[in-house]
Amino acid sequence: MMGFILRILLGLAIAALGSYMVIRTRVFSDFFGPISWADAKFGGGGSTLMYKMIGLAAAFIGFMVATNLWSAFLEATLGAVFHF
Repeated sequence: MMGFILRILLGLAIAALGSYMVIRTRVFSDFFGPISWADAKFGGGGSTLMYKMIGLAAAFIGFMVATNLWSAFLEATLGAVFHF
């Protein structure tokens, strides 16, 4: 029973952090600084876009962890490569 509750809380915490990263991108940009690779590849505002994409990925992963779909997702996408 504790694993069930812990998994949901951990997934929601990851999703909340990712959502916060998308909404308040400037906070993360000021703290971590610009991403020079993203600015070079995406042009002006590339760092902001990269932080938003990382936040979206974190929110997506958080919801998959909370709903117990993380292992099914890995098996469906990377299962043939790594033989899960």
